[in-house]
Order: sequence, then C-alpha cells, then structure tokens
Amino acid sequence: MTVHLRPAQTFDAEFAAPLIQEAIGAIGHHLTGTDNDTDAAHVIAQFFVLRGNRLSFTNVLVAEAQGQRVGLALVYPGELAHALDDPFRQHRRSLGLSPEVVSEAEAGEFYLDTLATLPAVRGQGIGAALLGACFARAQSLGLPLTLLVEDGNPARRLYERSGLTEVGRRELAGHSYARMERRA
Repeated sequence: MTVHLRPAQTFDAEFAAPLIQEAIGAIGHHLTGTDNDTDAAHVIAQFFVLRGNRLSFTNVLVAEAQGQRVGLALVYPGELAHALDDPFRQHRRSLGLSPEVVSEAEAGEFYLDTLATLPAVRGQGIGAALLGACFARAQSLGLPLTLLVEDGNPARRLYERSGLTEVGRRELAGHSYARMERRA
C-alpha cells in the first residue's frame, strides 16, 4: 500500500479528533474535562483547529492511502510542552476543574504525543511510515524521538521493532505508561 504523508489542515478535525481520543483515552478525558470518548472528541476537534495547543493541526502529520485519510501522528518539540498545555489548563479552569495538566514531554526531545491509524488498516505499514517520518524529523532536529505507551498497548511492538527502547515509567491520569526513546 502506498502511503502519502502531509501536514494536517483544519478541515481534518472531524477525522482526527475521534482517532486522537481513541489513542489517548484517559489522558483525553483529563485534558478535555469530559468523561466519555464522544464528548472528549468534540472538545479535541475544537482545539484541533486552533494554533498553540498540544492537539493543534499544526502538530499533526496525516497519512493517506488510496485517496483516503487513514492515520496520523501528533508530534512537537518537548521544550514547547508546557506552553502547549496551557490552553487545556485554562479550559479545565473554565469548567471549574483543577487546572492541573502534567506535560508529558521534556526539553531536549521530539515528542510523539499520538500515533493512530484506522482499525481497518492496522498492520499494513501506515503506523511504521508515520513513525519513520517522526524519527526523520527528530534526527533533523538533532533530538531523540520519545513517546509514552500505555501498558498493554499492542503498538508497543511497532515501537520496539522501530528501535525505541524503554527508558523509564510515568503515571498519568491514573494509568501506567512506559517512556520510550530512540536516539539518532
């Protein structure tokens, strides 16, 4: 299958938001202040079309195959993480919730926040193509590519095959994650 990668545009929000929420689960509920995937995806779509936040279209690479959108990768430099989370802190505060949002990335890394493909195309190389593009961008910046993967997530196999190794552990939104890294 031939995969074409392109920068996301605002019109990708309806495609991207549910896919992002499916991938980030409890973290999406925490960021959006919601308790179900439908509501979380709705709030994510609102943030997706805006600049200056973690889930903005400006941080997303879209994969297309046979003229259809089939996956995405959401990445950003770690030193921007705190600032990119500020809009979610403000959003949570506006809902009367604690504004606490733990930034996942750190300075000195290129952070893969979300990698997701449609269920119908999983295992067909689209995730690997997206991951390869993210690693190439990290290399061009002279940074390691990092990510968090929830315990039990089958995507971990793809990450390990692609040269990422576990370098630590994190607890976020009540779930346990392996912190993985690939250096150039």
